[in-house]
Amino acid sequence: MIFIRRFFFYSCFIVLHLVTSTAFAKPIAERVLFNGKIVLFDGSQVEALAIGQGIILGLGTTEQMRSFIGLNTQQINLHQSTVVPGLIDSHIHAIRAGLSFQSELSWMKARTIQEALREISQAAKVRPKGTWLVIAGGWIEAQFTDGRKPSQAELIAAAPDHHLYIQEQYSSVFISPKGIAKLGLDTNAELFSRLQVEINPTGRVTGWLTGNARTISDVYELLPPFALSDQLQGTKLFFEALNRYGITGVIDPGGYNLPLQSYNALFRLWREKNLTIRVNYSLSAPRKGYELADFKELTTELPMGFGDDFLKFNGIGENVTWGMYNNERPIQTDKDTLRTVLAWAIEKKLTVTFHWHFDESVHHLFEVIDELNAQEKIKSLRWSIAHLNNISDQTLMQMKRLGIGWLVQNAMYYRTSFFKKKYGLEQLNAMPLISKALAMDIAVGGGTDAHRVMSFNPFIALQWMIDGRSVDGQTTRIPNHLLSRIDALKIYTKGSAWFINAEDMRGELAVGKFADLAVLNSDYYSIPTDQIKDIESLLTIVGGNIVYQSGIFQDLQ
Repeated sequence: MIFIRRFFFYSCFIVLHLVTSTAFAKPIAERVLFNGKIVLFDGSQVEALAIGQGIILGLGTTEQMRSFIGLNTQQINLHQSTVVPGLIDSHIHAIRAGLSFQSELSWMKARTIQEALREISQAAKVRPKGTWLVIAGGWIEAQFTDGRKPSQAELIAAAPDHHLYIQEQYSSVFISPKGIAKLGLDTNAELFSRLQVEINPTGRVTGWLTGNARTISDVYELLPPFALSDQLQGTKLFFEALNRYGITGVIDPGGYNLPLQSYNALFRLWREKNLTIRVNYSLSAPRKGYELADFKELTTELPMGFGDDFLKFNGIGENVTWGMYNNERPIQTDKDTLRTVLAWAIEKKLTVTFHWHFDESVHHLFEVIDELNAQEKIKSLRWSIAHLNNISDQTLMQMKRLGIGWLVQNAMYYRTSFFKKKYGLEQLNAMPLISKALAMDIAVGGGTDAHRVMSFNPFIALQWMIDGRSVDGQTTRIPNHLLSRIDALKIYTKGSAWFINAEDMRGELAVGKFADLAVLNSDYYSIPTDQIKDIESLLTIVGGNIVYQSGIFQDLQ
């Protein structure tokens, strides 16, 4: 109701896209940003905007925006900086990341093994001996120019007096020998049996253990838990890190090993009005075999859309049912369980996000959805499928028919060699068909799947959408499948907003919409493509409030 009243109030004043004279007195802006480069999605360009009560009041020339200036209006000279809508990561495990972000190290920017080892050795100098040094994903072997992962000897030499836990996506993990004993992994026969000892081409044991996503997740859970105070600080720090990249909103799909208490820090920050990111979150099934019962209990007092403009319940997903998660060969019982849960979700008008990797097996999912859709159309519910990097024309047509959106991540930026080996170069260069999905008017949202799987830097994903080149310089798409800079940006803003039914208020710079924006340190529209990944925000604003500032804006009050 607050939003409705606010929007009605401002609609009385705001009539035109470019502000002109009006019969009504204009409201006074809290902030006016001027002398910038603001490219709008209709193709026009302006240089200034006015903000009041969390809403964009006007867009136009600097002179036009002067009419919004009052005695207490903050005037910010953009110095010709580029302004973009606040980015919305449509598939990121932000809640999970926040729980441990305070203490984790990162190899996100490391390009050599030496840089990676330096991160560990420097931390070892300041952290107490006998404690854990943890890198829980966000990197991949391919990013190192050395062409390999660090060896056991190198890692232990970097921090001989600490326990090491280093996870590569959800595929492999290094744990120092003393750390294995500390975790009790060596005596956990069931879990250890699900891991494989990695052996290099010369036949030597590397010290790395490999396994599937669930196994690696279960290994991580052996690490010491974090106190709520650490989770609160970690969430603040992670959200600040997202703000640094111009991210103003996230869609969190839930996931495996994410019990309800994992949301405590997020909800506390929300209650205290300390969120700097708009969070739309889903809930996943915590117990195998009890999915429907658990969802019914979790949503008893949690209707679709519960919350406000900063925290809102967005349905169920990614681990909708255990039998249909990362399972390329589901049996009939798995499908029956999914059918039961989805029938209930339709009854409750819930949005659902599905996790599915490979197109060749997605027919198992559509088999269930088609059966339910024949009974009651799901198009209005805005269901979506995440991943599907090798999506086919047939799958796109099915999604179009059902009204299902596609959540795209830049997995192929990191895992080009894997996809090339699995499908061959010809297929690799034809996927993913983002441009075709857009041409078919299928809803497409951009995301990173961070922070365990990939970097949370959205500009890496944007660069990959534009030039199709992987972290190690390989070509992943032929030219006619590449996106323009404006189309890529739309996916990461207005496109993502569709999945939370918020495109009327979020995802673009327009009069009457939320003042969520980022002032960039480089011109996204003109710098060399291979430099896009290095873009950061100098000034990030969410709901009209400054949540991140640096560089020339560091001293803004």
